[in-house]
Amino acid sequence: MWLPVVVGVDGSEGSLRALDWAAAEASRSRLPLRVVHASLWEHYEGLRPTVDAGVPGEQLLAEHLVASARDRVRDLRPEVSVVADVQPEDPVAALVQESHEASLVVLGSRGRGRIAGMLLGSVGLALAGRSHCPVVVIPARQPGAPPQTGRIVVGISDDAGPSAAAVFALAQAASRHGELTAVRAWRRPAHALLTHPPLPGIPSSTHRRQAEEHLDEVLKALETLETRKKQQQAQEPQGTQGAQEPQGAPGQDGSGTVVIHRSVAQGPAHQVLIEAAENAELLVVGARRSSGWHGLQLGPVNHAVLHYSPCPVAIVPDTYQG
Repeated sequence: MWLPVVVGVDGSEGSLRALDWAAAEASRSRLPLRVVHASLWEHYEGLRPTVDAGVPGEQLLAEHLVASARDRVRDLRPEVSVVADVQPEDPVAALVQESHEASLVVLGSRGRGRIAGMLLGSVGLALAGRSHCPVVVIPARQPGAPPQTGRIVVGISDDAGPSAAAVFALAQAASRHGELTAVRAWRRPAHALLTHPPLPGIPSSTHRRQAEEHLDEVLKALETLETRKKQQQAQEPQGTQGAQEPQGAPGQDGSGTVVIHRSVAQGPAHQVLIEAAENAELLVVGARRSSGWHGLQLGPVNHAVLHYSPCPVAIVPDTYQG
């Protein structure tokens, strides 16, 4: 059985946008949707039972919230199989646990915190830094112009081969019958300014060429990897999947070809990616995970795009093998 799309909700406007995005993703990828509300608000919001002495008021509110979310999905996306769950525990702990058995987790960038933006600071960032599967964060602000349908942007890291983020981004583009823009940022090292004579263009052209060559190598390896996957899928015997499971890999449309655009730009990686993400449906970046470290595992680029990207952001752990 394919792993579900999981979305965290809290009744805020931001979580409703996340819910709608997650429902569309579940429909597009032919995956089930799991709506989760997790909270320990009674410990710090001063909530008290107000309706039934045997049932805490916050529990009744939570059950109503997830029921409303489930009904919203059924109205908007009747083809999606949706279940809802209330978990009386810390939101981060609950959603990290959900990420073990999810294809991706979706979250709004702002929730019902007492300080605007605290959901991104406390829950969104913590989840993006600890999740075992990709996390998609939906920005609080609406884009100034409608996104270009099917346009996915991915940041290409220093890894020699295609990263988990690049593989995920290609699958996202395929599921939308869209296109992928692979972005490689480069900067002239600080020592180059000191050790090379100031001849116009020479150092910069060298670093740019290296960035272009690296991007070409990664994309060539990515295309080879996807070709092998499709060949393996074509060789699989018919009838090996359950009747209720989608035919084909989740997140891919099976049509074959995604148009890939290459973009090499000078500047800080976060700035280059944020600019490239204008009018995109999704910006995808990778996040490194260390088995010996259990704290927040996000780099400065992750932080910057989560706060300032003009479109939804997917943070993909480098350990992800979906």
